[in-house]
Amino acid sequence: MRFCDRRSAPSLSLDVMPNRTPEMMAGDVVEFLQLLDRQKIEVWVDGGWGVDALLGRQTRPHADLDIAIRHSDVPAVRRLLGERGYRPIPRPDTRDCNFVLGDEAGHEIDVHTFTFDADGKCIFGIAYPADSLTGSGMIAGHRTRCICAEWMVQFHSGYVLKLKDYRDVSALCSAFGIELPREYERFRDGSTVQA
Repeated sequence: MRFCDRRSAPSLSLDVMPNRTPEMMAGDVVEFLQLLDRQKIEVWVDGGWGVDALLGRQTRPHADLDIAIRHSDVPAVRRLLGERGYRPIPRPDTRDCNFVLGDEAGHEIDVHTFTFDADGKCIFGIAYPADSLTGSGMIAGHRTRCICAEWMVQFHSGYVLKLKDYRDVSALCSAFGIELPREYERFRDGSTVQA
């Protein structure tokens, strides 16, 4: 994902690389974060890249980049990404506050939005607690805001867990002195292994 003027770069198509698994590389993520920084748009990294930001190193490949932004910044983010060839990718959970934008090379940015009232209470969108947006991490040497470790661990629950979730959560728990949630204990002995 290069954030250059699309008119000066050849258009990529998934048909050209049928065996390529799309991946959001660290450089792609940093370029996107720098783009939003230049526009004074605050962004918090969530999901797998959020875990890696907190840990300060990339621990696994990532198919997408999960971000949290203020809902009022959605038009600007859609415009900036649209200028770079990103289009909406329909999904069953698509809503005004939760949508995915992707480009022809297969890069995907999963956008989660929120609106807080004057007291810091979420009144629209993804119900991020205000104190969850206090994390700070590094991606390829770039300092970024992210979901804090305690909330990242809590957010990795309530769905069908995979081995990658266990690895993410156990790494955070180890690095930040957080107790491993009980629902992850089944992965410790290898009795339940899903990729």
